[in-house]
Amino acid sequence: MSGGFYIFPVGVVKKQDESVCIDIFEKYTDALLGLGEFSHITVCYWFHENDNPDERQTLQVHPRKNKNNPLRGVFATHSPVRPNLIALSICRILSISGNRIHIDTIDAFDGSPVIDIKCFIPSSVSRSDVRLPDWI
Repeated sequence: MSGGFYIFPVGVVKKQDESVCIDIFEKYTDALLGLGEFSHITVCYWFHENDNPDERQTLQVHPRKNKNNPLRGVFATHSPVRPNLIALSICRILSISGNRIHIDTIDAFDGSPVIDIKCFIPSSVSRSDVRLPDWI
């Protein structure tokens, strides 16, 4: 892909009442083959409602929008405001029908563009090797 960097949606988040799903665009339906063998997926989506020049310039935030938490760089948080508004969520697959993936929940708005989906494979990192700050 010379001459540019391209990210485009492969689907969209749909939320209606208690129902949450990801509608994969028709041209990507074949990419779902075998996904039903997994219990969870990692969904990469775009924080489209924060996509404006001011939000993209925000480099430091109080985690979890709590002023009592120490000011941190956005790369040290899960803040929805950041230079590139890419979000990740691990979701339980409830079912797959056609090009629709029914999931338990996702921290995304209705209409959020889905830019990729990956089958979830647990990490080999043990919990005892993980270090977290006190505010977590």
